[in-house]
Amino acid sequence: MKKKILTIALAGLMAASLAACGGSKTTETKANESSATSESVADSKAEGSADASQIKTVEAGKLLVATNAEFPPYEYHDGDKIVGIDMDIADAIAKKLGLEVKVEDIAFDAVILEVTSGKADIGLAGISATEERKQSVDFSDTYTTSKQLIIVKDDSTIAGAKDLEGKKLGVQTGTTGDILASDIKDATVERYDKGMDAVQALSQGKIDAVVIDSAVANKFAEEVSGLKVLDEAYADENYAIAVKKGNKELLDGVNKALSELKADGTIDSIIAKYIKAE
Repeated sequence: MKKKILTIALAGLMAASLAACGGSKTTETKANESSATSESVADSKAEGSADASQIKTVEAGKLLVATNAEFPPYEYHDGDKIVGIDMDIADAIAKKLGLEVKVEDIAFDAVILEVTSGKADIGLAGISATEERKQSVDFSDTYTTSKQLIIVKDDSTIAGAKDLEGKKLGVQTGTTGDILASDIKDATVERYDKGMDAVQALSQGKIDAVVIDSAVANKFAEEVSGLKVLDEAYADENYAIAVKKGNKELLDGVNKALSELKADGTIDSIIAKYIKAE
């Protein structure tokens, strides 16, 4: 879903804003709470997973995950918990690595910076592994694919991407939709901290359309009456996990865990838990 682009020109500003940000939330959970003992670590090692002692993390024995919990079904708030596809995958990876998960909920466009600055071990927030982002971080293997779709009102005359020229478009700041919308001829782009805020603006007639990830688009359209998702995909993308450049041990460990989780069907099961097959 998300193309979080950190240009060199913006890096200084973002670093300053991140340092001043006091609104992030950090939660800590055991990686698979029912097996957070040394016995579970031994089991994961017995399966051939990475040795946690060889993994370099911000805090010893922990996997600090930077995310933005405003992107259901990948990450969102359920009471006082942050849940979703990415959070379940983080737990599964951490179990493989013999680590505990800590989740930091921050602004989406600060997730990559949190990794590059060494404040988080991984960025897991529906992040598209774009060439521009690869200049700032290393990416794991792809764990799922997605599409960018367009949400409009039921009575809208917009039928596809070609009809977005000159329109007023809503996006979540820093996402793939933000980047794509910015390239549309004569379009006015309204940026929102949360995808749902953009959808609400659409419902209220303040904008003409929203460009956002497919799973998120369908969920929002179900929750807000009078809206529909166009069938035509605006763009395809691959989601991956961001790791600080040079941390080869962690990147290799994440990739090994992902390979095992794909092979045994865990990734598919996690996705199916949140996204029903059509």
